[in-house]
Amino acid sequence: MLSPMTAGPSLSLVIPVFNAADQLPATLAAVDAFAARYPDSLEVLFVDDHSTEVETQLVLKDFTRLRRYVRVLLNSANRGKGYSVARGMLAARGRHRVFTDVDLAYPLDQVDRIVAELQSGHDIAIACRVLPESRYLMSPSFFHYLYTRHLMSRAFNRMVQTFLLPGILDTQAGLKGFTAAAARLCFSRTTIPGFGFDIECLYIAQQHGLSIRQTAVNFRYDDEPTTVRFARDSNRMLKDIWKVKTNAWRGQYAVASHRFSFPVEDGQWAEGTHTPPFGFPVSDTEGVYATAP
Repeated sequence: MLSPMTAGPSLSLVIPVFNAADQLPATLAAVDAFAARYPDSLEVLFVDDHSTEVETQLVLKDFTRLRRYVRVLLNSANRGKGYSVARGMLAARGRHRVFTDVDLAYPLDQVDRIVAELQSGHDIAIACRVLPESRYLMSPSFFHYLYTRHLMSRAFNRMVQTFLLPGILDTQAGLKGFTAAAARLCFSRTTIPGFGFDIECLYIAQQHGLSIRQTAVNFRYDDEPTTVRFARDSNRMLKDIWKVKTNAWRGQYAVASHRFSFPVEDGQWAEGTHTPPFGFPVSDTEGVYATAP
């Protein structure tokens, strides 16, 4: 386990959270089990995106109080998943940094696969659900969605590959790992706080010549989006693709972004809950983590 006096852990696990009281008991039990068996030093960062559920806040606070390898970063307002992931990945101190979703649709033993790829020399390793070796578990109630969902997903991914990320088969899987250097380079340049942060981050990685390994995983379908929700998300993603292309044309990804502000205390290990004030716009003194590695 990581203690506050150590220089830095081998692995940082970043989990964004928003109103997840129903999911947290199972997730926290899984995190405890993972920490108990992990063979090297570990830190776990939960980034609470200003949850309005009191239960979420209390459960996280209680969990953190009893475990020195855990800390919680609290956003002062609801910023979006992309913002929360970026904050956690830049506040992390691990040589390898992995983010995943709070529902653990990718069981934590799949983190081992991601870390193994990073240890083998890749800068970034991402879960890829469409590789032949990947396996998934889903409720029978979702079976009638499967064919339509697959066709829609493949059509959407083809569009992303055509206009932005050639060769990346699955941009939206919620399990991705970075070396410390790759995390600093990519997340210090992101500008999208919400849905499209994955594609922006991977685009930045490709533009800077980082190696990206697509990794087969086991995963679980617990929720099937409606056609309306899928159409809405696709429309939002089209806007994000255009934003990334526009940023690239302007040369914005050549240097670190000052779009996001993260507090200085994020870079210092102190177990417990952090509740810093921060927001937009970013002053020069606030942009501590918006600097290139």
